Amino acid sequence: VQLQASGGGLVQAGGSLRLSCADTGRRFKNAMGWFRQAPGKEREFVSAITWTFGRPYYTDSVKGRFTISRDSAKNTVYLQMNGLEPEDTAVYYCSATARGRALNDEGFYTREASFDLWGQGTQVTVSS
Repeated sequence: VQLQASGGGLVQAGGSLRLSCADTGRRFKNAMGWFRQAPGKEREFVSAITWTFGRPYYTDSVKGRFTISRDSAKNTVYLQMNGLEPEDTAVYYCSATARGRALNDEGFYTREASFDLWGQGTQVTVSS
């Protein structure tokens, strides 16, 4: 598996977790991201970061609580999740893309179809 995600677990509401995803293939990429899928729901965008300039993107529901970062030397992306809520319970998937966005397409890295490489999921469970 080229993208190896880790860091999931069980935490109480208000707690924190940090997800990590290492790109072991060291391939060229323009961005890495995190998506999640809750039981009975479709997979949804959580956060992404451009690889060269580190520009972050967040879905509204996690702004102010989650922070995405990357370590280029380690070829790894992180998702620091604070203030976790039961609604954050899901399988979290790491993704990467070598695709670049058009200048006028601000939402490019928030779309699942923009990413061409996916890792295995890691379960995050938040108890109330």
